[in-house]
Amino acid sequence: MRGPLVVKRAFSEPLLLLAAFGSILLATTTLVALTMYASSIADAGVRRTMETASYQQTATTISTPVTAETYPQIDRSVRAEVARAYPRPPAITTSFRSDSYAMPGQEDQERPELLRFGSYDGLDRHARLVSGVWPKPGDGPVEAAISLSAASATGFEVGREFTTRGRLDPRPVKVRVVGVFQLNDPFGERWTGEQLLSRGVERGEFTTYGPLMVARDTFVARFATNVNATWIAEPDLRTLTPEQLRPLAGAIAGVGQRLTAGGCAGCVAVSHLPEMLTQLGTASLVARSTMLIPVLQLLLLAAYALMLTARLLADHRRMEVALLRSRGAGTVRLAALAGGEALLVALPCAVVAPFLGPPLLALVNLLPWIRASGVRLAPEADLGTFLVSFGVALASAVLLMLPALAGARRTYVEEQSARGRGGGRGLIERAGADLALLVVAGLAIWQLRRYGAPVTTTAAGGLGIDPLIISGPALALLTGGMLGLRLVPRISRLAEKLTSRRPTLAPALGAWQVSRRPLKYAGPALLLTMAIAIGIVSLATAATWRSSQLDQARHQAGADLRLSGPPDSPELGAFGRGTAFAALPGVTAATPAFRGQTDVSGENALLLALDAGKLDELFHLRPDLSGQSVGELSRTLAGDRAGGLALPGRPATVTLEAEVSADLPLRLVLSDGLGVWRDVSLGVLKQGTNRVEVDLKALAGRSGTITYPVSLLGLVATAQESTANLTLNGLRADGREVTAPALTMSVGEKGPAMTPFVRRPEPGPMPIVLTADLAASLKLGVGQSGRASIDRRVVPVKVVGVVESMPTTTAGQMAVLVDWATMQAHELAAAQLPRPATEWWLATGGSSAAALDGHPEWDVTALDERELAATLRDDPLASGLQGALMLGFLAALVFAALGFLVNAAVAARERMAEFAILRALGVGSRQMFGILAMEQAFVVGLSLAAGTGLALVVGVLVVPHIVLTGQAAAVTPGVVLDIPWAATGLMLALVAGVLFAIVAGLARNLRRQGHGLREEH
Repeated sequence: MRGPLVVKRAFSEPLLLLAAFGSILLATTTLVALTMYASSIADAGVRRTMETASYQQTATTISTPVTAETYPQIDRSVRAEVARAYPRPPAITTSFRSDSYAMPGQEDQERPELLRFGSYDGLDRHARLVSGVWPKPGDGPVEAAISLSAASATGFEVGREFTTRGRLDPRPVKVRVVGVFQLNDPFGERWTGEQLLSRGVERGEFTTYGPLMVARDTFVARFATNVNATWIAEPDLRTLTPEQLRPLAGAIAGVGQRLTAGGCAGCVAVSHLPEMLTQLGTASLVARSTMLIPVLQLLLLAAYALMLTARLLADHRRMEVALLRSRGAGTVRLAALAGGEALLVALPCAVVAPFLGPPLLALVNLLPWIRASGVRLAPEADLGTFLVSFGVALASAVLLMLPALAGARRTYVEEQSARGRGGGRGLIERAGADLALLVVAGLAIWQLRRYGAPVTTTAAGGLGIDPLIISGPALALLTGGMLGLRLVPRISRLAEKLTSRRPTLAPALGAWQVSRRPLKYAGPALLLTMAIAIGIVSLATAATWRSSQLDQARHQAGADLRLSGPPDSPELGAFGRGTAFAALPGVTAATPAFRGQTDVSGENALLLALDAGKLDELFHLRPDLSGQSVGELSRTLAGDRAGGLALPGRPATVTLEAEVSADLPLRLVLSDGLGVWRDVSLGVLKQGTNRVEVDLKALAGRSGTITYPVSLLGLVATAQESTANLTLNGLRADGREVTAPALTMSVGEKGPAMTPFVRRPEPGPMPIVLTADLAASLKLGVGQSGRASIDRRVVPVKVVGVVESMPTTTAGQMAVLVDWATMQAHELAAAQLPRPATEWWLATGGSSAAALDGHPEWDVTALDERELAATLRDDPLASGLQGALMLGFLAALVFAALGFLVNAAVAARERMAEFAILRALGVGSRQMFGILAMEQAFVVGLSLAAGTGLALVVGVLVVPHIVLTGQAAAVTPGVVLDIPWAATGLMLALVAGVLFAIVAGLARNLRRQGHGLREEH
């Protein structure tokens, strides 16, 4: 009997039950989809990070000295320990480097050139043979393969046999060269610690060639004389899940300690992987926790929308429930009826939602940033999904039956006496609950702004999701909307006064109706306000995130393209690098740069030197980070520069004739047409007349060309025990005389000395730009001059600009920016050698970085702003919040439209008799529509305005603190709120259009029904 009664009772109110069904289905489906999405994005983010991780990030290196006797046991221990640390045994490569051996024929020299032997497992996978074969173990001469660069430097060819002796091991070793090879990627990360293998030669106190690569068994038998052995573990972590990150990090971090405890006292394990995995685990947790923010917002919105529907349903059944109560129905029976009706609506939603979630996520795959990242969301319903679905559905059923239970104790007479005009203040407002929620929301947002993420340290010392911080934005939206309800009675009374003075009927009656029963309209207004606020906050967060990715890329790169690498190399010398880089396709401006850590008056800071004249073309500084524009900094940063003697034509050599009174080590400082400074050793000038020739072409490298003119800037000599005087007697370029001013120098014990080729006054204070924290430390502001110690040398400086954060710096890193030529002039005036160009900054109109792929021999690392921005945008962990926000945004708008439709339809149906009377009194159809439009326009207008204002407040307080990097770190430079006003205005217009279309449809339906009079019971 109870079952059919529940069904009949449910179908007696089809509109409200259908609205409840739609609300619950929307809530369960969206929340299930968001749960699937958060889990899928976390998995995809970890997988993408592991797939794109570099060799240096994932490899674990274990090294220890070995001999032929100790190697087998140590090798077994290392391999066993590494296999235990990883879920799947990684690929292990063993490499060795020998002690030094003398070049053939130089064994008896005091400073011979040296050879080294080596072994590397699987070298044939990372290199190709130019000639010959790979070495094999065996008796007789040692078979060895040599790199092409080392073969060119030593003259060794395939078939060459020689005998060499070790510097520490006198036993002779007979060697036969059987192959010449070329590394596939000689300047890749794999060979970062293998400079000799990648370059073939190392020049220092001794010149070393090699290594001559031999088979592993051969090396252990012939060269393992307590030399260093290295094991490199390369794991395949593409199937790693977020739950495995921290346990794996701990296992890898303990490899070294476990090996030492196991008897390998000399074993040293080095890996960046534990740090990376820990950071990735934190990022994964933060990403998932941040995605709970739109989930909670949607939960509150769904709960409120359902409560509105439930309240309307309870209001319609108040008299029915009172009659049942008067006829003997108890509270348990009424609760069973209400619960059965709620479950009849909720349970089908719980079953269907897990199957609707995946198709909904398929729409997320269409979002540009998800599609660009290559992530494809294709989750399947599992037990956890059904638990979430049933949990949401049961909670919705409880919300649906609560209002019915609240009125189940009233009798028919009590319900009749309770009917009438409602009060002007709701229960929540009268109790002050909205103010209490405001305090809680304020505390949550304060914690979010303090900690920077919704994750805090738990009592156990680990990381966990802070429920208060997570709920902050949702509570702020709810509280703001509830506070806005306090304005409904006041604004409605004001509207009533204004419209009552006008002769038109519809506005006056509509405003009077709202003023008469404000609480009837407060519920839909709050629902719309929250939905609009969620929509605008979602749009603002997405726009802010996209802007922040570009800001981060511009800040990290500093220029369109930044190239770093050695300032000099055999292939491209100091004077050849700039010429080659400036000739890359699309390059419109180029400047050499020095970028490195330095000591500034006791503070560790980044020193950045660029050509001030080109800052406006290539220096990326966000305008809000400085009180001066980049153009203003460019004009004020250039200071006094050194003069130079420009050599005529395009000389290949320059010859100096000088007379010295005592032996004097001397260096020549010169620059090219691109402003690159270089010092060249002239050797030790002997007492008397000296003639020294400098090969300028060598400064460009084998494949480089010089940008002329070349200018001579000065001569620098080191301090001497006794005074030495120098006089320059002649200067020639390619054998032709060059007119040079008289140049003399006196060097003593006081320190290094310098004489310029073109004399200028002592340079004045060096203009500098400081970060705000460094300026505060130095107690210098814009326009102020003082003295600062840079690399422990006191320099007069003048501050021409202060920036909040310097491009290319990390968060909180102090920095100083100077003009390249001005800095070099101050260095030269102090008899210091010029700083090398450690980087090149380029302004490009296209993708110049792609052209570098064809020149691996240049040995440069490119940082392309466009590629960096794309990488940041495509990071699933960083971009995951955007998809969740879009899902929540669309669901919020549907909730708003559905709630407005139901409330407006029910309100119109309740007033059928009133409309019929107005119709009988001669009120026309247009006036009827005007009355409805006025009532609903009040709700819509107030909601749009309040929702927009609320979104602005929440956006300013919250959005900059939930936009994080893919590593869950604070963004540098700081996040700037970006509200897309065009998209926001379009959204508000579309929402208003849809809502007024609903009102027009209701008015038309009322007119068609004829507005017949009917009694209400």
